[in-house]
Amino acid sequence: MRLRLISALIAVSALAACATQAPMPAAGSAATASAPAPTPGYDWFLNTDGQEAMLAYGVANSDEIKLKLACQAGSSALELTASSDKPGREIYLESGGDTERYRAASEPAVVHDGELLTAQAKTKDPVFQRFRSLGWIAAWADDERHVYAAHPAAKVQIERFFTVCG
Repeated sequence: MRLRLISALIAVSALAACATQAPMPAAGSAATASAPAPTPGYDWFLNTDGQEAMLAYGVANSDEIKLKLACQAGSSALELTASSDKPGREIYLESGGDTERYRAASEPAVVHDGELLTAQAKTKDPVFQRFRSLGWIAAWADDERHVYAAHPAAKVQIERFFTVCG
């Protein structure tokens, strides 16, 4: 009798364990608000020359640049340049839920295979304001999302760029 009671309790405990669900993370928690991880070997680099500023995502000291933002100091106008495998008509960006599509011109890249897309934007566009606060932006091409996340030390470069550009 005692053995049956123990067996029954074990069975009930097992069923209760199966019915128990793991707690869901609260909205706004670290699990739901986490940023994409930076890619080893890639980062954001700031270059200023007189009144010109350039923020580029790529490999240090190389021609491998995935996305470049350029401005004249205080202008709040951006020139975007993105690498592409094939000709395109837009640069589609996303950061933290904000998205924007920019009409682009396409030309063959000189230093690598593929194309360079160029477009005009404003520093005040929501996607750039979100990038400025989060430290990452994603470019969409052919239904693929390419995330360009800053390493912690580079986040100050992003802020400096937007401060210069206005």
